[in-house]
Amino acid sequence: MIETDILIIGAGPTGLFTVFEAGLLKLKCHIIDALPQPGGQLAELYPKKPIYDIPGYPEVLAGDLVTNLMEQIKQFQPGFTLGETAETIEKLEDGNFIVTTNEGTKHLAKAIAIAGGLGTFEPRKPILKDIEFYEKEDRGVDYFVKDPEKYRGKNIVISGGGDSALDWSIFLSDVAASVTLVHRRNEFRGALDSVEKVQELKSAGKIKLITPGEVVGFKGSERIESVDIEVNSARMNVVTDYFIPLFGLTPKLGAIANWGLEIEKNAIKVNNALDYQTNIEGIYAIGDVNIYPGKLKLILCGFHEATLMCQSVYQRLNPGKKYVLKYTTVSGVDGFDGTRKEAEKAVVKSIE
Repeated sequence: MIETDILIIGAGPTGLFTVFEAGLLKLKCHIIDALPQPGGQLAELYPKKPIYDIPGYPEVLAGDLVTNLMEQIKQFQPGFTLGETAETIEKLEDGNFIVTTNEGTKHLAKAIAIAGGLGTFEPRKPILKDIEFYEKEDRGVDYFVKDPEKYRGKNIVISGGGDSALDWSIFLSDVAASVTLVHRRNEFRGALDSVEKVQELKSAGKIKLITPGEVVGFKGSERIESVDIEVNSARMNVVTDYFIPLFGLTPKLGAIANWGLEIEKNAIKVNNALDYQTNIEGIYAIGDVNIYPGKLKLILCGFHEATLMCQSVYQRLNPGKKYVLKYTTVSGVDGFDGTRKEAEKAVVKSIE
């Protein structure tokens, strides 16, 4: 059983920043996310695309923002349960909660912060015969690259035309025995430097590029042995150990929709006049997953909501105890790991 003060569901930017604000209040956090790495949409869908509306950053790449957030919260030593989804919740008589994931991992928390963005992300799956068979029990179809070492010395076929397909093709070209990138168009929608890198690797013979092409079938009785690819109305067969379709993610509220929360337009209704608490005491919803009058689905709004939510959790867990707000420039930041960040103290010296 994993125990924590605040269990955060969603490791996107709002969920990550919650760790910092909670840490200032000496509240410990643990994060659950269905994706294999922190960052949510920023890490999975557009890590190399710029964001222009983060205060203090005229321009920051989405992936760099995630890196900075992870560095910012490192002092507060958050725990992570990645690659799993929150399935069931039980509220105990003492007001605490037990949340169990689809893998059976149990978490005991004093408060819940649902920061799941637009919901859990499920891969967009190609409509192919028998794909359900091959996606089970490591039979050859993967929708996420959780452990690149799994593909060392293997033949890989990646399908897709965005950043994820480009980035993993580049990365795995140094790991796999062969990488074949298939896209139904000649043009790619990704970062320019990634497109140029794939071009270089293709010229060097480290990536085989098939465009315009589309994977249309599989061969193999026990697991994938090869894929059929349609190219200009003709078919070719490529031997492979793994097929990785990277067509983006579809957001769904998932099992959280069955937790008894008040839902409106596939989002969770909250009390924005106070603390972004849901209709169940102790469960909050912050970021793109919530809805209230005037809601704006912006990262900076999620940061604001996280800050007020943490103050509410502190008061709930420490009834009657007054918290005196101090600016970090004055109080400094004390991490759970014993480290401290603080501004340099003024030099006291007389002038003769």
